[in-house]
Amino acid sequence: MARTASRRGDVPPFYVMELLRAAREAVEAGADVVRLEAGQPSTGAPRQVLEAARAALDGELLGYTDAAGIPALRQAIARHYRDDYGVEVDAQRIVVTMGSSSAFVLGFLAAFEVGARVAVGVPGYPAYRHTLTALGCTPVVVPTGPDTRYQLTPAHLDGLGPLDGVIVASPANPTGTMLSADELAALAAWCRAHDAWLVSDEIYHGITFGSPATTALAVDPEALVIHSFSKRFSMTGWRLGWMVVPEALHGPVLRLAQNLAISAPTLSQVAAVRAFEATGELDGHVRRYAANREVLLRGLPEAGLDRFVAPEGAFYVYVDVSEHTDDAVAFCEELLREAGVACTPGVDFDEVRGRHHVRLSFAGRTAEVEEACRRLGRHLRARRLV
Repeated sequence: MARTASRRGDVPPFYVMELLRAAREAVEAGADVVRLEAGQPSTGAPRQVLEAARAALDGELLGYTDAAGIPALRQAIARHYRDDYGVEVDAQRIVVTMGSSSAFVLGFLAAFEVGARVAVGVPGYPAYRHTLTALGCTPVVVPTGPDTRYQLTPAHLDGLGPLDGVIVASPANPTGTMLSADELAALAAWCRAHDAWLVSDEIYHGITFGSPATTALAVDPEALVIHSFSKRFSMTGWRLGWMVVPEALHGPVLRLAQNLAISAPTLSQVAAVRAFEATGELDGHVRRYAANREVLLRGLPEAGLDRFVAPEGAFYVYVDVSEHTDDAVAFCEELLREAGVACTPGVDFDEVRGRHHVRLSFAGRTAEVEEACRRLGRHLRARRLV
């Protein structure tokens, strides 16, 4: 019998990675491209983090750490919950991971048996669905729309049959929309009533344009919370995240971490202890994101793209382009080739309706976002004349 690959790897590709590659190749070939496809900050790690990393390189062994992370970092994260949210979190419940991606793998393995049914709203971050599928779970895909700002509600969950978990994200990727404290509390109550785990993706916390985001821990101390240093802290390539783990999952998560990862990168952990000191620098990034958001809220309708829900956080806007195309992948390729604007097709985030949507990231420089609006307007006006 011929050897074959496991069916666990039979998940869809992540199209944004293809757009990243195509945009990079276009730039390397000399094209003038405004890049709004990347879901990451355009800035590097804070000064304090870099200083700590340099000192660690000169003076520390940088061997393995405890699977849960170094105590200094876990304590700093616990203080962050106390100072920023007014929520007391025992540092022993915090597990430091190799980015939020590793946290999702560990959390899903600990919380869900093979075959578990987990509700996932779409549009949403595709790795939720793909990771669940690869682990033998069943993502229960729930379409959401502008009427609920693309967020799940208890009404969405009623009638889905037994669920073992519900995943929420606030602020969300790709829409930038948020759950209010009351809305999050209602979802938490639904999960408690139905013996389902609430999994809260909070990696865009700290990047909001009005009210601050509510942590799920404020409404459900037993929620499984996933966070990361990649977005707010501008440390994407440092591959560092964390989980706040419910008591029932703490032992399983630690044993899985010991076996699957040993520990998160030591240099990143040591340096990240000082990330919480960089409020001034990080708030400056958020002010720039806010300015970029205003440019898009004004410039996209002027360009002919007016079907979107205004983002409340993160650095994305999710745009309905159905009046221009029914193939978002081809449309993004066209925009890159003919307008010099790189953006992400919505099929990553919603395999069915995403063909009518694109995601624009406004994490870059304000001048680039302004130029993107001008280019999109010129291209779509010329397109209508053909």
